[in-house]
Amino acid sequence: MSYSNMLLFGIYPYVAIVILLLGSWVRFDREQYTWRSGSSQLLRNDLRVASNCFHVGVIFVLLGHFVGLLTPAAIYHHFISTEAKQLLAMVSGGIFGLICLYGLVGLLKRRMTDPRIRATSSMSDIVILWLLLIQLLLGLATIFASAGHMDGSVMVLLGTWAQSIVTFQITDAAVAMEPVGLIYKLHVFFGMTLLLVFPFTRLVHVISAPVWYLGRSYQLVRQKTHR
Repeated sequence: MSYSNMLLFGIYPYVAIVILLLGSWVRFDREQYTWRSGSSQLLRNDLRVASNCFHVGVIFVLLGHFVGLLTPAAIYHHFISTEAKQLLAMVSGGIFGLICLYGLVGLLKRRMTDPRIRATSSMSDIVILWLLLIQLLLGLATIFASAGHMDGSVMVLLGTWAQSIVTFQITDAAVAMEPVGLIYKLHVFFGMTLLLVFPFTRLVHVISAPVWYLGRSYQLVRQKTHR
């Protein structure tokens, strides 16, 4: 096993996760006014479909990655084979990935070409959209790579890597990533990089779901009548 493989896929994930947790904590504690999505709909509201497509697509893609990578084979083999699981991942990932891509391209085009939105955009707003686009394109490219080996072997290795990271088995994680193709390694690397930059971008609003809102009292609104 090479040193670079250990560094990138055994150690780097923990560096990214630590910065994600500590960076998010410090930002929320010290800079709460910057903890927002920075929506540009007030400046231009004609891309609501693109925004919805992006958010729906990315939610299902992330959910699929979470379930697919972290579910042990001993559990999912009671319901589905490894080969069928790979096919399901390719089909569902392709569908929601394309939905997300449509939305992301629309949002990126608006961010880059609309003078008003570009003027109110920070460097991190633009960089994070390009990183998301690269990561999404790499993810879609893995579908074509997976079509060349439908035995599920690569999915097993990627699952082993993710589960080894979660259980702090650094060597096993690095070993699992050693034989996989470059496209998968790039996809994993950029995924970890997104976690690394997460606390410094507008992505922090992802972990600010207003759950308390569901239990609040009803707001009473009265209309003023004119005499």
